[in-house]
Amino acid sequence: MQFDALRVDGDDGRRLADCMAALTNGDPGPVVMEENGRRRVYFLVPAGSTAHRSWPRGVTPFNARPGYVSYLPVPALTGDTWPLAWRFPPTSPGRFVHTLLLRCTATELLS
Repeated sequence: MQFDALRVDGDDGRRLADCMAALTNGDPGPVVMEENGRRRVYFLVPAGSTAHRSWPRGVTPFNARPGYVSYLPVPALTGDTWPLAWRFPPTSPGRFVHTLLLRCTATELLS
């Protein structure tokens, strides 16, 4: 499965994940958290949906483009994968975080 991702570090990422959950009745799409270091939060979005968009300060897009490859950590669906964990696990194939809703929410929260 291919996807893009957006990373937001620390408490800002956790607040953004909580806001997305509130806006989507608890199902914002797949979100991965790191429990150590910078405590990064990764929002998995449809492939190709992060390119050619402006993102607020503090949001780092990960996508494929010519001459560039992105790598990001993704935990197993079950078992201990510390320091990675699913804040919101995938619920079905092809289900991702809604990119436009994430962009609008991030802009409001992080600006």
